[in-house]
Amino acid sequence: MTKMTLLLLLSGCLVFAGPVQAGNVEAGKTKSEACTDCHGDDGKGDKDTPTTAGLSVEEFTKAIKEYQSGVRTKSKKMTKSANKLSDEDIADLAAYYATLPK
Repeated sequence: MTKMTLLLLLSGCLVFAGPVQAGNVEAGKTKSEACTDCHGDDGKGDKDTPTTAGLSVEEFTKAIKEYQSGVRTKSKKMTKSANKLSDEDIADLAAYYATLPK
């Protein structure tokens, strides 16, 4: 297989990968106001609430998507909150929480 053929095949696969949305940290900070009730202003939560501060974008996104899909069911409040989030909201929140110290 020539290098050009291989390059064309690989670039064609990118069409099916879907767009990767980079989040906006400032937008995420604004949107996080809804999260502070349980997770606190610093994202560190308490003994009953998991820490969101310092989660990688991938970890945060996976958790929210699992609440949206019903894989995670521990918290009805979290499921309800997650289901209100768009992909852009999730990306923005993930970008913001990734910037906070653990």
